[in-house]
Amino acid sequence: MASVTLKEVSKKWGDFTAVDNISLEVGDEEFMVLLGPSGCGKTTTMRMVAGLEEPSNGEIFIGEKRVNDELPKDRDVAMVFQNYGLYPHMTVYENIRYPLKVRKVAKQLQEEQVHIAAEKVQLRHLLQRRPRELSGGQRQRVALARAIVRTPTVFLMDEPLSNLDAKLRVNMRAELKHLQHELKITTIYVTHDQIEAMTLADRVAVMHEGVISQLDSPEKIYNDPANLFVAGFIGSPSMNLIPGSLQEGIFHHSEFSLKTARGDHEKCVMGIRPEDLAITSPGDGIFSGQVYSFELTGESTLITLQLGQERIIVRGTKDFRVGIDEKVGIVLNSENCFLFDAETQQRMKF
Repeated sequence: MASVTLKEVSKKWGDFTAVDNISLEVGDEEFMVLLGPSGCGKTTTMRMVAGLEEPSNGEIFIGEKRVNDELPKDRDVAMVFQNYGLYPHMTVYENIRYPLKVRKVAKQLQEEQVHIAAEKVQLRHLLQRRPRELSGGQRQRVALARAIVRTPTVFLMDEPLSNLDAKLRVNMRAELKHLQHELKITTIYVTHDQIEAMTLADRVAVMHEGVISQLDSPEKIYNDPANLFVAGFIGSPSMNLIPGSLQEGIFHHSEFSLKTARGDHEKCVMGIRPEDLAITSPGDGIFSGQVYSFELTGESTLITLQLGQERIIVRGTKDFRVGIDEKVGIVLNSENCFLFDAETQQRMKF
């Protein structure tokens, strides 16, 4: 297997910069997720690794080999796409076998490897069916089997679960995680779904406007966001971001004041996650708000509160109940708060 290294890689089309001078090293056998909203440059980055796009600047290495001038077929990578990319006139067996057939692998070995790959994704009983006879989850497993059948150096996966329904996505996440652990193949996975990133990745590269905003473990990105974009993008629901000012270590908002840090800062943003807030009786909390909406999600409740001009979300227990327009108090631990510079958007550390 091999690592993947990008050194100061950029991709431009005329005046538009899709990827702006990024450097990234994906370790051997690592599961790296490129995470970000549409248009952030994550798919373009992966396509440059695959050889489907040519970098405007920079170098790309797979292992020790510089691959900028290598054709996609010579890079020993396997891609899994969002739309499966299966041949409708072929059976599942023929779809999985196709990469081996193109490479003129011996027929007996082709059959052995197809059955091994099909077994790994639990498809052996469907080998004679055609794609139109399969569910979305089964088609995606065929695409996975076709990718793993020849044990490539690197897996490249472009939003492979986005066409599946919610239950299938959960099942396929577990299958992907297990497969990558079993096969130990370096994997670059592109998604806009931060739940996929948090559950699958060894490390996450959060991308925004063509650059990597933060590169770290899922736990570190969730618990220690580097900037406002990461803080607001990671989490479901996302972190509450409340604008205010810092004076003598006290954060001031139009509705409340809270001792949080040292120093002064004219414009800053306080961030706190919904699970780090709790609802109490009016007058008992640090500040009060009016219930704007109430949602039962099954395992918990989400309460949206109107706080001056802002709305904040509190996560409550599944048994908690409150009425819309009801006034409630809010308690929090200042140690769970984050402060960001409103202008630079970077995390303020004291």
